[in-house]
Amino acid sequence: MKGKTSTRNFPSFAFSSRGGFTVIEVLVGSSIMLAIIVATLSLYTRSNKVSVDQQQFAEIQHDVRAAMYFVSRDIRSAGAGLLTDLIGYSLEGIDGHGPSPESPDSIKLMGNFYDPLDLTVQFQAGVIFQVDVSALNSSPYQEAFYEGKEVMITSPTCPGCFALLYISNISWPMGVAPGTFAMPPGQSELNPPGGLSDTGCPADCWADAKITFIQIKQYWLDTTGNPGDYPDLNPSVGQDGYLGIPYTLYLTTIDEGGDISHMPLALNIESLQFQYFGDLDNDGILDGPTDWDNSNWTIGPMDDEATKQAKLVLISRIRMVQIWVLGRTRNPYVSVSGTPSANLHLYRRPAVANSAVGEETDKHRRFLLESTAQIRNMSLSMYNSGTN
Repeated sequence: MKGKTSTRNFPSFAFSSRGGFTVIEVLVGSSIMLAIIVATLSLYTRSNKVSVDQQQFAEIQHDVRAAMYFVSRDIRSAGAGLLTDLIGYSLEGIDGHGPSPESPDSIKLMGNFYDPLDLTVQFQAGVIFQVDVSALNSSPYQEAFYEGKEVMITSPTCPGCFALLYISNISWPMGVAPGTFAMPPGQSELNPPGGLSDTGCPADCWADAKITFIQIKQYWLDTTGNPGDYPDLNPSVGQDGYLGIPYTLYLTTIDEGGDISHMPLALNIESLQFQYFGDLDNDGILDGPTDWDNSNWTIGPMDDEATKQAKLVLISRIRMVQIWVLGRTRNPYVSVSGTPSANLHLYRRPAVANSAVGEETDKHRRFLLESTAQIRNMSLSMYNSGTN
């Protein structure tokens, strides 16, 4: 019997190209599409991380440059309007003003930076200084403006006689009666470098003495956000401008109302360091850079007159201040994977001046700016009378 060939149709996985794609073609196409999508998402994610990090770095560059601008500007103007005898009071450094491990420095400056004043003393008795009321009437300030302000009083007849005091009260009568300033001894909310001073001159030395405003500015860095770490300033969160945010650079001064004011100038500042240049040993050669010596340079209330004068002479020899401002990104870099090399100091706090290198590689990117400011205005007269 002749065999028969089966004519049953079996399902086939191959279709005519005119009817669609094969399963294999679909799988291959899907795999390629998935790979493209994954690659695109990966590229987008990577690009987004880089963009976030670039934004962080641009932010700290802005903060650091802004901080350097204000600090260097005021250091250059330290001592403006002061007599030559008072140049030693123009600045005061504080080495390690903030807690470790950052141990940032601070600097206090004095001069007549903004508001001119030129009043003449008619009579002095105790803490009361009388001035010509017509001079008060012609001044651009209202009565309340004077209270809380710090002033410098200099004697034209007794060389070396001066006082750095603050105005606690003012009487501004109508008519021709003299105006009176009450300036009791004590401490103000922000004392000048060396503290409030009165050379104790006889009363007749204050006749025709000049009263001028002085401004005190202190730059300091809050690395903790804890007010208790800065007892000399006694800040309170939410008061007088103090934010309580770590790594914030402040300018502390006396505002127009006579009250202390903490002005935040820049965020994301990790370290602030100062070193000083000058002929410190009086050998005719510029010395430095040298860190501020808290024990031997800062004028203290218990110093005798000889020690005080020696410190004033040394400080008056300072001519330049080297400034370091170190910025730190608010958050770790998201584009950094794994643990960066310990030798890569971009992600670790570097050693700056006498502050130690950081012990932790924390993936926060740093930006360090260094500049040197020359104290050029130490003997500049604010009243166009030449160098005093």
